[in-house]
Amino acid sequence: MTEDTVRIDGDALRLPGGVQVRFIRTLRLPETGTHALPPGLGEFPVRRVEDYGDRVPAEWRARGGVMLPVYLREAMWLSFAGTTEPAALQVGVGKVCAVSGRPWSSRLGRDPQNYLVLPRQPWLDGINSGKGTVRQFVAVPLGLGATVEGQVTGEEVWGGVQLQSFPLAPEELAAWREAERRKAQERPRMHAPGAYGGAMPMMAAPPAPGAAPGAARPGGAPRARSAPAMGLGVGGSMRQEVYRDDRPLKAWAKEPAGRVFVHLVTPPEWRRITGEAPPPSPVDRAAYTRAGLPWFDYYDQDATDLAPTDELGSVQPVGDWLGDDHEPWQQPSPHQVKPLGDAPGKPVEDGDW
Repeated sequence: MTEDTVRIDGDALRLPGGVQVRFIRTLRLPETGTHALPPGLGEFPVRRVEDYGDRVPAEWRARGGVMLPVYLREAMWLSFAGTTEPAALQVGVGKVCAVSGRPWSSRLGRDPQNYLVLPRQPWLDGINSGKGTVRQFVAVPLGLGATVEGQVTGEEVWGGVQLQSFPLAPEELAAWREAERRKAQERPRMHAPGAYGGAMPMMAAPPAPGAAPGAARPGGAPRARSAPAMGLGVGGSMRQEVYRDDRPLKAWAKEPAGRVFVHLVTPPEWRRITGEAPPPSPVDRAAYTRAGLPWFDYYDQDATDLAPTDELGSVQPVGDWLGDDHEPWQQPSPHQVKPLGDAPGKPVEDGDW
């Protein structure tokens, strides 16, 4: 039985249809070259906007949803581990589709495909911008033109991240559940879940690879004012496929089951609004590599990669606006790259966006 509202479970978002999304802190890649998948370094904390209605800007209240703190030029990836049933998930960055580069839509589209297929797609680290690669999500302020939204549309109005889930159509879902029931009867025990996005039981939150334990966070804060708006631009390129849907479009529900607007908050504003300490500043990536900690490489031989669209293929990295990246880079050694593959809270209020 799945919920019909968006809820926060710990620091994970649960969308109708059994979809679970976590926002994972990670190392920012150099903007040149193509790299392995960077590790997870803990989850971003997520809070409901409506719980701080007198402390957030009016446009945030109007859009509803949730918020999370992110540093300037900090990178993130989205984990879908814990998703329990097949779902089509749309991911927007400033209401630009991160898969197709087209404007945000309340309908699924196939030409080009404007959604991810879960749980086959275990995570998304950036926009679909090259053959077998994505460009990393990196936080930047609105107003510079550096966001994906600014480069694709010529305007920076929305910022943040948008998520919208579509379950299978009722007949398709019933057939899938029956097939799963029969599989369960044929194998008495499922083997243990793997790292970095392996299937997990509904209420068990898997740690991201290399994740640091979360810190306790206090509460309380003062009144509302205008807050700096943040969006997502792109950083370095990494080897990751965005998979083509192998079901017909009619297999999915025609209307979304749920959606949520994710506001990105600067750490000072997070502290002011929530009274909580933001996460520590991003981890030094050279120190991570020198310590011999793992990077990842994922491959699914049964899936087909989506071709990038012109809209996303031409998006330029944030360094073109913010200047060169002076943080030192140390290439991981081959043995550090690990091959992979083969309790609900209150409902989150939606708004007008």
